[in-house]
Amino acid sequence: MVERIAVRAQHPRPPLGTSKPVSILLFGELLVDRFPDREVPGGAPFNVAHHLQGLAGTQGPTPILISRIGKDPLGKRLLAACEAAGLATTGIQRDALHPSGRVEVVFDAIGGPHRFVIPPDQAWDYIHADTARKLALMYRTRRLYFGTLAQRAASRRALQRLLRHSRISGFLDVNLRDPWIDVDVLRWSLTHAATVKLNEEELDYLGTLFELGGDTLRSTGERLSRVFAIRHLLVTRGKDVAWLLDAEHGRLKTDASHRAPEVVDTVGAGDAFSAVFMLGLHLGWPIGDCLNRAHHFAAAVCGLRGAVPTDHAFYQPFRLAWGLDAEVKI
Repeated sequence: MVERIAVRAQHPRPPLGTSKPVSILLFGELLVDRFPDREVPGGAPFNVAHHLQGLAGTQGPTPILISRIGKDPLGKRLLAACEAAGLATTGIQRDALHPSGRVEVVFDAIGGPHRFVIPPDQAWDYIHADTARKLALMYRTRRLYFGTLAQRAASRRALQRLLRHSRISGFLDVNLRDPWIDVDVLRWSLTHAATVKLNEEELDYLGTLFELGGDTLRSTGERLSRVFAIRHLLVTRGKDVAWLLDAEHGRLKTDASHRAPEVVDTVGAGDAFSAVFMLGLHLGWPIGDCLNRAHHFAAAVCGLRGAVPTDHAFYQPFRLAWGLDAEVKI
């Protein structure tokens, strides 16, 4: 059974003096991650939305998932998980032909690397373009989070329409998943993203794929940023370090002032990083704070079993430290 999230629902409300809520759209997979011992709701867009809601509440942007689930018992449980996390479900489409998504999370060792087994032809592969675009018009949207996995099938058309017919700033999490890697998808995605997050292995892969050259990962990243006009290139290296190539501030690297918790697993750490960096951009944090806070939070998530906490109190220390708590209602 999908594990329920222990938090009272918080429904979107428009800020004072506006007719539309300010939002971040999160496009792609909503599914169940099947661990060896349990099932939990997942998919990168769900994980990022969960963290945005848990950290910022009414002070931050309203996270709006755009996904698709089956008309099956698993779909009902996924909807319940979204509602329990305080997330709006207006962007979640229902599909009578395709099943709700499932992913097998396979570990080679306890606390070690993991891999995903992702079946094809799941409901999130068939997000309807017109429905998604109409939803985007309902909100004052500043950013759209997306990845490459959700573009492996018909959902790609919906994403292209969202970005083609709007001035939304794209946030791309490269998030390569074998065998669902397509050079045309990667090229299009990089072209339509102002901010790109990836790990060092993925950066090296893209450098080879696009023949960027470069003697170091930094030089490869600089060439990637120039070729695709990327404003923020975020590069992670596990729990140890992350660095940023920024069009205005150059290269920044995370500090080592905090001690990372013991790693339980690294599932969802990149999603946690993305959520905090986007939140920082929205709230106008200094770019160095965006980077360090994102890295700190991602390291903390590595101390959890799974991608998101089961207890909403997990977010409390971060809200207090970052001055978010006064505006959050639980």
